[in-house]
Amino acid sequence: MRTRSIGHRLVALFAMGCMMFNAPLLGIFDRPVAVWGIPLLYAYVFAAWLILIAAIAWISEGR
Repeated sequence: MRTRSIGHRLVALFAMGCMMFNAPLLGIFDRPVAVWGIPLLYAYVFAAWLILIAAIAWISEGR
């Protein structure tokens, strides 16, 4: 039962990742603004990637 729950969470996380990297959402962050000298789009993509990796690790650990 627990493995099934983890599988469902990972599928939901995959869907969230697809939405986070969808073109309309990326278009919102494609602005000529810099965050600590990094273009906003690059900062968003890196932060979203980091959040997804952390969430996968957290779910896989079973906490």
